Amino acid sequence: MNARADLLALDADTLAALANRGLVKRAARELDSGAGASVSLDAAGEVTAAFPDGSRAALPAGVPLEAGTCSCPAPGVCRHLVGLVLAYQTQAQAQAQPQSASESSSESDSAPGAEATVPPPEPELPWSPAEFDDAALLAAFGRPALAAARRAWERGVRVTVQRMDAAHPAPSVELPSCTVRFPVPRSLNFALSGATAARHGELVTLAVWAFRAADEDGTPSGSARTAGGPKRADAGTAAATADRAQPAPATATATATAAVAALTEELLRTGTARTGPVLLAQLARVEAELAAVSAHWPAAAAAELRVQLAAYADRDTRHDPDRVAELLVELRARLRAADRALALGTGESAVTQLRRTRLVALGCRVSAGRGGAERCTELYLAQPDAGIALVLRKQWAVPEGRPGTGAELAGRRLLGHSVRALAGSNLVSESVSRSAGRAVTVERGRIASTSVTPLGDAWASLPAPLLLHDAAARLRALGGRPPRSVRPRIEAENAHVLAVAEVGPLGYDPARQRLEAVLRDPAGTEVRLSAEHDVLCPGRIDALAAALESGTVTHVSGLLRPEAGRPVLDPLAVRTAAGPVHPDLAAETDPHPFTALPPAAADPLAAALTAARTALAELARTGLDAALPHQLAPAAAALRRTGLRTAAALLDALAADPSPDRWTDAALHLLTALDLHREEARP
Repeated sequence: MNARADLLALDADTLAALANRGLVKRAARELDSGAGASVSLDAAGEVTAAFPDGSRAALPAGVPLEAGTCSCPAPGVCRHLVGLVLAYQTQAQAQAQPQSASESSSESDSAPGAEATVPPPEPELPWSPAEFDDAALLAAFGRPALAAARRAWERGVRVTVQRMDAAHPAPSVELPSCTVRFPVPRSLNFALSGATAARHGELVTLAVWAFRAADEDGTPSGSARTAGGPKRADAGTAAATADRAQPAPATATATATAAVAALTEELLRTGTARTGPVLLAQLARVEAELAAVSAHWPAAAAAELRVQLAAYADRDTRHDPDRVAELLVELRARLRAADRALALGTGESAVTQLRRTRLVALGCRVSAGRGGAERCTELYLAQPDAGIALVLRKQWAVPEGRPGTGAELAGRRLLGHSVRALAGSNLVSESVSRSAGRAVTVERGRIASTSVTPLGDAWASLPAPLLLHDAAARLRALGGRPPRSVRPRIEAENAHVLAVAEVGPLGYDPARQRLEAVLRDPAGTEVRLSAEHDVLCPGRIDALAAALESGTVTHVSGLLRPEAGRPVLDPLAVRTAAGPVHPDLAAETDPHPFTALPPAAADPLAAALTAARTALAELARTGLDAALPHQLAPAAAALRRTGLRTAAALLDALAADPSPDRWTDAALHLLTALDLHREEARP
């Protein structure tokens, strides 16, 4: 009789993902204390378990854990089903231990009908979920799941495939809505998606098809690509026969994108300074049309542009003309992109409801809200099972006369706990939803289903790339990404925890009010920590300096970016021997004495590119119809002096023909060049 290799392959982390960590710990304690189950395996592969409390559980072969049965009243995966797995693994390991010949003879005499010894599972060779055919998917998940997966596949899905290797024992696929992992070799029953049962089958199916496409194309592990689309619609024979709903009409997407093109052209011609209620209403309507056809990224850009234009009309300090220009470029660039799924986000679900999910807080960021009358707290949360970071955002009204600093917001209540407590905690919730851009929401009325515990040493056990031991390697892995203007609009895509081996001396730049320090990670990479003073967080710099000088720093969380070819970390929190420190939530203290940093060296290339960007932003503000050729001449001359002749020629062409397309050509080139120069150029 064959052993249940699928059950033997389940480790504690996988069981915790299928049930929850508390049930796994309780079942393990009962087993260790001698109160575990007595298990047996029949010829059909069904495992049955009898427990001392009288409960009986059974898990047939070929079904997921939640399909097992138990006589206890607990719904779903109960502790008895988890105990069945642990008891079966313990029995299998005991039976596999070498026995003396006399013991074997004695057992043979006393139990001639005993089961054969269960050998330990042989080490698995690298395998690919592409081995599953569509008949297996149909049998595991049913026709509706395959039909839903096919509709998404036909639109095109952005995926990152990670094949099985020494560093990744479980193959996985990062989808826009979740990460699907296959921790049990050659088993669909124990695939993990993190999504609710309603979408689990669809997402696992998409992951299998993504592996097929990657294997066919030879796509390297860890590379993002668009899978599916009209040219790859024949995902499989079973899917082809599955009942289909009508795919998202191409005409609706074309209509929405045409409206974006027309509206941005009008804004550029007339000037954003002349935007009135009618144009703002049109922008809101275009935003809704984009969202309706799942064009999430331009919809988000349109929403941000609407906020910026409204801020200008209200004389709000949040208005940034350079940012307005960037948003106009982004909207028009996404319409030009060859990879539509990448640029528009049409393969992503707007919102995905997650099943019971564990989140690890990475820290908090505080910023100003509308008109200075609101504050925004952003809690950065790691989702270890998926290996990604998410953001929980909350807007707070600030009473008149109150400063609304981070220290004050730290005591506000969110999910029944203070913001400070949530910023340094583990959250386990059954009511979490995540958006296409990885923003988290918790359903109202279900706060009781969210538990909060202290952070402890959870950072140290985060998987890569959430936890970095070599920041330089992470930046190399991100190299070659598409320009920012057409990349997916992902929240917290650069949020990481850096393991710290050494903290260098601190310095302060009084001109930019910036604290800097050099951190060294375990691989020896020097990471520049850089934090700016903020009037809303008056204790940020001093609290950060005190934590870094404590001599007990083990990890720093923050937003990682390349700058001048080197990794730079904008810190969110610091973990010391005394616990986590949250600079944005710290109270103001006496100023810390700092060593002044030398002034930054001049960068003529960055200065020329920045001046040209400002000139284009001013054209967008005043309008191309009122543009005069000489407005761009100084910026073009500065670009030419620094050797940037192509950029200068684009400005010359715009001066000769001030059209929206010419403006887009020049702005896209300049913004991309400025981003690349800041990231890669060394002083």
